[in-house]
Amino acid sequence: MEPKKPPNLIIHADWGKEPKKRWMANARLNEAGSYVAAAAEPVSNTSHLMSRVRTEVSPSGCALLGFDFPIGLPASYAAAAGISDFRSFLVDVGSGEWTDFFSVAEKQEEISLHRPFYPHSSQRPGKPKREHLIRALGVADIDALRRQCERRHADRGAACPLFWTLGGQQVGKAAISGWKEIIAPAIQAEQQDVRLWPFDGSLEELLHNGAIVLAETYPAEFYGHLGVKFPPSRAGNRTGKRIKADRAMNATALLSWAVSASVEITNDLRAEIEDGFGNSADGEDRFDAVVGLFGMINVVLGNRVAGAPSDTDTTNVEGWILGQTSNPPPRPREPRPTLPTAGAQPVMSELDRLTGLVNEAIDALRAAGATDEALRIEHILRSK
Repeated sequence: MEPKKPPNLIIHADWGKEPKKRWMANARLNEAGSYVAAAAEPVSNTSHLMSRVRTEVSPSGCALLGFDFPIGLPASYAAAAGISDFRSFLVDVGSGEWTDFFSVAEKQEEISLHRPFYPHSSQRPGKPKREHLIRALGVADIDALRRQCERRHADRGAACPLFWTLGGQQVGKAAISGWKEIIAPAIQAEQQDVRLWPFDGSLEELLHNGAIVLAETYPAEFYGHLGVKFPPSRAGNRTGKRIKADRAMNATALLSWAVSASVEITNDLRAEIEDGFGNSADGEDRFDAVVGLFGMINVVLGNRVAGAPSDTDTTNVEGWILGQTSNPPPRPREPRPTLPTAGAQPVMSELDRLTGLVNEAIDALRAAGATDEALRIEHILRSK
């Protein structure tokens, strides 16, 4: 369903843990009622982002901002920690009992429900393992630390769990940055024009005069919506969004989508798309910033539904990825977790243990620079 009031400004930010890995692309609604998409630019000073958006949105307009980091908490963790409302949690995070929430644990002994991110680095004695998180947070397996929208579905593999902060696929440190610098300050300042999708309502309800709506995105989810494809990885043959030629191969799909959606493209953006976003290391970030923008416009135009289920876990605690409609396996029904007692050892199935070991091996390969081998293993796993 197309929102009743289309936003006159749409921004998508591809968000890395380091400032140099944060790029955003925008589209503005012109007088003819069409969106004009521009080339990506650095996010720069994050403390000024919301005020910059506010100055560009008139009282009669509204804006939709998408961020490529998780916005929400796994339901199993939230239940154990006594969190029933993510928005209310954002008001308290960083103070009181949540003072150390954003401090990434260096040792497994430091992990707790109030300090769940781990590990700080892979260089300390004693190899960090996902099992350390599982035990310390009192869950059955690593999938219990994924939100429903992060689990594997027919169109893509599972996302990395929020609290695991090691390896090329980790999202935890980007989430820490995004929550500390963007989401939490906006909520804590009680900025009445800021709305958090889907916690504050449906997209149709939230896009109204003067509103700034924040939503979670995942460029890999949008790839299939827009026809973006990469060649399968093979041993010794690196492929994917990190390769300029592979990005350039998707120029036809992206430009064809823009024509079919009646989205205008600036000359600078067209040149970047056709060129594969250049040879520099930030080419993959600019690519995902633009893919995310196109995916968001696709939802706003009604070509894809926003997708969030209406259950209370999703709307109160976990959140959802904008535009995702493929349903992962049902959320497991398990008794409310409790604080783990000293020496407690949650029972893990052999499959869970082996899956954890494989994921640790992939993270180790990436950390050692063997990205091609890590990609090859991931491709094999997805094909099974």
